Amino acid sequence: MTMEYFWETTGSIKKGLGFSHFSSLHLAWIAFFLVSCIILSLLYRKCGETGRKRFRFTVAGLILLDEAAKWVMLLATGLWTKNYFPLQLCTINIFIIAWHTIKPSKLIDNFLYTICVPAAIMALAFPSWTKLPMANFMHIHSFTIHILLALYPIMLTVGGDIKPRAKYILKCLIMLICMAIPVYIFNEFMGTNYMFLAKADKGNPLYWFEQNWGNHLLGFPVLAAAIFLVMYGPLELILKLKKKKALTATLDARTEEKEKQVVRESL
Repeated sequence: MTMEYFWETTGSIKKGLGFSHFSSLHLAWIAFFLVSCIILSLLYRKCGETGRKRFRFTVAGLILLDEAAKWVMLLATGLWTKNYFPLQLCTINIFIIAWHTIKPSKLIDNFLYTICVPAAIMALAFPSWTKLPMANFMHIHSFTIHILLALYPIMLTVGGDIKPRAKYILKCLIMLICMAIPVYIFNEFMGTNYMFLAKADKGNPLYWFEQNWGNHLLGFPVLAAAIFLVMYGPLELILKLKKKKALTATLDARTEEKEKQVVRESL
């Protein structure tokens, strides 16, 4: 494993050194994400309030340190470009998570579950840094930062601290659109592609919509609908079953009480 290209970026490295989507290296990272996510989420679930607070601050702190290390590396090597402003959705989520550790709310809870989780998982499943080999700082950073970004809300959801509700989907989408509008304008002026609003590269699921429907932006509502169905369908079904069960138990209790009252009155 050569360290010759350790400090290179996707914009500076020569071709032919990276990896392919769903290659053994890529699958190994995905397996690492799944195993670590399951283990840490279960550990978080077992912790008391003090332990959970430490867990949250530790993961959020690692996210910030990971991102800070990237900036230090890019500035120190002179490889920073206009493509590294903190305007990607996952980069924005870094600061939302940091804010959440200090001042959580139901809206941010649901935004992290609804937007942050699928965004991080999609990045892990379809990485845009395939030009980079394993022995590369940005390769490692790109995987670890997205693993941590997905881990934080998943961990809190498994622990019951985040309780996703479908009624917040619209508010989360409005919040996302409010972020996307200035980013879209920035892209137009700077020639960048933050949030993949300007184009979709090969390997990105949005690329299929570009090729078949003529515009990759049409893929956003389609993919969002499919993701929300998977993320909220089972949850809403479970909630309805619980409500139905609770209602049935209440009605049964009332019926039983009425029967007892009839018996007492007949004596």
